[in-house]
Formats: sequence, structure tokens, C-alpha cells
Amino acid sequence: MATAELASERESDYLSQLTMAAARYANRAEQRERNQSVLETRGVLYADTPERVEKRLARLGADWAMARAIERTPTEPASGAGSTLGLPPEGFTSEALGLERLIGRNNLTPVAFLEEGVQVSRSVGRITISGPGGGHGTGFMVSPSLLLTNNHVLGDTQEAGRSKVAFAFQDGADGNPLVPAVFQLEPLRCFVTDRALDYTLVAVAPRGAQGEALSSFGRLILSEAQGKAVIGEFVNIIQHPRGEPKQIALRENQIVDVLERFLHYESDTREGSSGSPVFNDQWEVVALHHSAVPKTDAEGRPLSVDGTVWRPEMGEQQLAWRANEGVRVSRVLRSLHEAPLTGEAAQLRDEVFTTGLAPSPEKNTPPMPSFTGRPTLASTNGSQAGAQSHAADGSAQLVLPLRITLDFDTSSLPSATLSAPLPALAPTPQPPSAGRPDIVTAVGKDVDAALVNHRFARERPYYDRSADAAARAAYYANVRTDDGDALRRALTTLLAETHAPKPRYKPMRLVYPWVDLHKDGRLRSIYSGQEFSAEELIRADAAVEEARLAREQELLLRERTAGPAEFEAEFRALEASLPFNCEHVVPQSWFHEKEPMRGDLHHLFTCESGCNSYRNNFPYFDFPDYEETVRDACGKRESVGFEPEKCRGVVARATLYFLLRYPGQIGDVAQEFPEDRLPVLLRWHEGEAVTEYELHRNAAIAELQGNRNPLIDHPEWARAIDFSGVWP
Repeated sequence: MATAELASERESDYLSQLTMAAARYANRAEQRERNQSVLETRGVLYADTPERVEKRLARLGADWAMARAIERTPTEPASGAGSTLGLPPEGFTSEALGLERLIGRNNLTPVAFLEEGVQVSRSVGRITISGPGGGHGTGFMVSPSLLLTNNHVLGDTQEAGRSKVAFAFQDGADGNPLVPAVFQLEPLRCFVTDRALDYTLVAVAPRGAQGEALSSFGRLILSEAQGKAVIGEFVNIIQHPRGEPKQIALRENQIVDVLERFLHYESDTREGSSGSPVFNDQWEVVALHHSAVPKTDAEGRPLSVDGTVWRPEMGEQQLAWRANEGVRVSRVLRSLHEAPLTGEAAQLRDEVFTTGLAPSPEKNTPPMPSFTGRPTLASTNGSQAGAQSHAADGSAQLVLPLRITLDFDTSSLPSATLSAPLPALAPTPQPPSAGRPDIVTAVGKDVDAALVNHRFARERPYYDRSADAAARAAYYANVRTDDGDALRRALTTLLAETHAPKPRYKPMRLVYPWVDLHKDGRLRSIYSGQEFSAEELIRADAAVEEARLAREQELLLRERTAGPAEFEAEFRALEASLPFNCEHVVPQSWFHEKEPMRGDLHHLFTCESGCNSYRNNFPYFDFPDYEETVRDACGKRESVGFEPEKCRGVVARATLYFLLRYPGQIGDVAQEFPEDRLPVLLRWHEGEAVTEYELHRNAAIAELQGNRNPLIDHPEWARAIDFSGVWP
């Protein structure tokens, strides 16, 4: 293709991106005006959807009450004594300061915010495309080997093959330019692109033109979890506008709208900024900047600064801008999950979904961070949380929210300390200042393993019906069904004998990556049907596990001075106080949190903490007037019991399994599941047929712990089994 044709094609692609961005922006005018009106009259807490705001607060380690108290103006009455903002003076901790900043009540921020901004900027580089149709763009490292930018910057492997990325192309503190490190792109190792989402992921050579190590420039860890930013919040963009030295648009860039795949924000970016990372105030990447939104005429054509219709030959500098658009990073990650890669390319792509420490930098190279996790508003030493970096001696540091040095093994971790996920509505538990570095490392390894397992799991067939039919026939080959009591005894024996191994309770590693997935690769709450990504709950689970392990360490140390009864009471209180996103359909308190019941996958399901808390440990109950009464999104609860909004048949079959597998374990006290509730389970079981989701779960669990759920495999056995022997 001739040079002129290549240039024309690039101009056409760019104009197409501008036109589509402008159309999306125009179509949302009414919604954007509503958002702006709410921001002006009520504030950030109300402009976005309640669900997104709640997740944002949870991710920041705050609850609604604190946020609402800070959001009040001084003229509003406060509930109770204290400051004019509704919080007692002692409530204005560093967290309150961070919330004030989010809500727009205070622009103060720790100096560490700037220091961390400088560090994350090292992972951002200027892309130069040589030859026909060449130009500049911005990109940033998202794994030890892969760079993320726009499709309209690097559209194919040929273009990427003649391109380079330069890091440290910027001025130093003394005003003099630094010497950039230039690396060749290597699309033959890995290249993924999507024109609709306008992203390209490409491999970078491990060594620069002068022998520099790519690892010394770190990476930015991407998260699929929700709660990273909401409408009205300000974002930061590190960029190479028009190929110039690195610059930043800092905190005057307000999110004005959130679309399914895109964010709209007001920002100072220019051409060449395409492919820049868009950060929240915790330096998490929330979007991939990809297009400015131009001013347009009545026909949707971009306008120039003088009001005439813009033409490509006028140059990008003559466009009149209205706003900017970025691709939501969660949507980029979802697309990457589905990219059909093999061999080295697949292995490199999988590294995007891991959160390990960045490799050690070269000698005399400033330490580089990998930013990840679930950051709180401020750390105990004044820096923003969530940053990992390497010290000069080669050890590693993590701020979450305290700074600790990692140099240890994990063999001393107590085996009984396992995890529970973070809720959408509850505050993030903070690890105590005496936290253990081995805890952080152990949890980090679990996160990495879970994310890789999830990536591999999604490449598997969701459910192989013929293979499972054969496995089912073999499993029950020696079970006779002509006598109800004998059938129950035979199944109990079979379930116990084949239950090997017996996994301990760790939904982050077992439930979320594969077992509880629906066919679309998403997780859904067993009670409300609310959707989640696997990564969202894996990371939430990890944050709470760190807090729990640290607290359990404290309790173990105190056991020497406290008696066994006191220690047991405190341990139970700790368990009860932690938020969960994983539901035991047979509540843990009924079997005293003992294994293997606690970790038995057949009765573990995804469930947001709000519904988990709402159900509490109430037994299932069938309300005659359920359809006619007002009820919670999770279901209906009264003193007699709880009826879920969704999946009654699913929870019934899981509970019936538990009764068969662990006879005599529940039902011996009034608040547990009594024998007279058996008809409730049987009605729900018969009222809702077994779904492919349950078949998938049953087969996946059989692979992990050996046994199966007979009520899923043979629904007709429910009335044949004599369950009378399962109660104490």
C-alpha cells in the first residue's frame, strides 16, 4: 500500500473514532445534564447509581454513614453531638480527609500522592510508529512484558513491528531532559487488538536499545473490579500529547457520564494522548483514554476552532474539543479474557491478570511499583495505600495501608486461618499496625493463582454433557433405590467415602474462578441475582482475608493471657463481624464452623454481603403471601425464616445434599433447620428444574472434592429417599 493510502486510512480511522465518540456524547446529553444537576444540588454521592456509589465507598474503606456525614454542608443539622459536619472531632481521621476530597469538601491530600504519581508515570511511554502512516501515541505497561494502547495507534502487527516505545521521555526535576530508554515492540510474541473497544495489547522487547531492562519501568496492574470511580469524581491522565515529553492532567478532569463501555470526562488532553492511562486518586487505572469528543454541527460533523467543518488536512490541532472519552478498563479486561490465544501469547496475556511483585530494577534505577489491591484512602504513614515497590536492598515493600518489608517464608501461617470476601456495603477491615508480611505474601499468591485459574477455566468447555453422564452413571453404579432408608444410607456412605480431597473454606481459590461461574463467565448472587466479575470478588476476598489473618494472629498471641473460653468467644465474634460475599446455604453457626462442612463446595454460593447479612442464619421458609408482599431484593425474612428471591430450587438441592452428607449435624436446636421444614425443600426442589448452571457446578465440584450431589444427578430420588434418619 502506498504511503499516501496508508496516511489516508489512518486519517479515516481517526475520523471514525471522533465521529462515534461525538455521537455517543450527543446521545447522552439528557442524562449528562441530569448528572450535572444532581452534582450541583446534591453532590457526588447521588449522581451515579446507588450500586456504583456503594461499591466505590466500599473500595475506599468507608461506609455510607461516614460519607454522608462528611457530605453535609455546615448548615445541615448533624445527627448528634460533634462537629458541624455531623462527625465527632475524633472522626476526622485521614480516612475522613480522603472522603472529603472525594466529595469535593476538601482539596488537601498527602504529599505521597505526588510521589506515587511520579512512580506510576514511569510505566507510561511514548509510542513512535516509523515509516508510512507513522506518528505518535501513548502506551503503558500492564504486565512484565505487555504494553496497552489504542487500536487506532497500533492497528495491526505490521504497524506494531515498526514501532518503538520510549520510557522516561520527559524533563527531570532540574528542568533538563532525561535520557529515554527505547524498546522495540515485538508483536510476533503477543498481539491482541479490538477495534470496537479501541485497544491493542502488544509485547515489548525485554531489553532496550542501550541494554536497559524493561523490568525497571514496572507495570500498572489492571483490575476488573467495580468501584474504582463514580460520576463527579476527578481523574488524572499521564500522557505524551502530540509526542511531546510526558505530561499530566491532574485532578481537574471530572467524570461527567458512565456508559456501558466508556467514560466521558472533561480533561486537558491533546492528540498523541491516545492510549494514555486514566487514573483515580488511588492511582488505579480506571480507563484507557482513546478519543477526544469534538464539537459537531447539526449533521454530526466535527468542527474546527473557527466554527467551520473540520477536515483531516487541517490537522488535529484545529479541532474544537468538547470533552474526552476513555474505554472502561474492566471492559478491556473482559475482552482480553475472551481473546483466542495459544502458546507464548496466551501465557503473556495471563500475566496481565496476576498481581505479583514487579521484578527488581537495575542498579541505580529508581524503585518501581506495581499498583494493585483494594486501596484505602490513606495509609498510616501518610501515603496512599495499595502500592508495591522494591527497596534498595532488593526486598519488597507493600503499602496496604502500612509499610512493611518482605523477607520471609510462609510456613508459619496457621492452617485454620482462611478467608471471607469484602462486601459491597460494609467498610473495609483495616489490618492492624502490627501486621505480618507473611500474611500479605500468602494472600497475594492466592490472588495470583485464583486469577490464572479463572483465565484457564474460561477456556474450558462450560459443561460436557456426555462426559458428565458417563461419570454420573459410574458414580451411582452400586446404589439401589428400592428402599428409602437403604437409599439414604447408601448415599450417605457414598458421599462420605468419595469426598476426597476435603478442601478448606477458600472461595477466592475455588468458588469464584470456576465452580460458581455461569455460562457467560459471570458470577451471580444466589439470592438476588446481582452480577459480579470473578476478579471483583477474588480481590474483595483477598482484602478481608488479610484483615482476618492479622486479627487471628493477634488472638493467637493473646491466648496465653486469656482463657480458652474467652479466646473462643473472641474468635467467634471476629468471624461474625467479617463481611462475606460467599454464602453457606447451611449457616456455619449450625455446625460450629467446622471442616469439612465449612469448605464443602456443594453448599457454597456467590452472595453479596448485603444479602448474606440479611438472610443471617434464618432457616428457609415458604411464605404463602410471598408474591403479594413488599420484600427486600434478597427475599423475605421474618422471625419464622427466610425465603430467597432467586434460586429456591438450587438452595433446596444444596441443603438436601448437606442433610445426606452430614446426618445428625443440624436440626438439634430451634433456630436451625427442623425436620418439619423438609416439605419446604421438597416443594422448592420440584418447583424448579435442575439447570445447566447446577450441572456445571456439580461436575466441577466432583473434580475438586470427589463427590456429587444426588439431587442434581437424580432429581426423582428426592421423594424416594427417607430423610428421617438425617436429624439428630
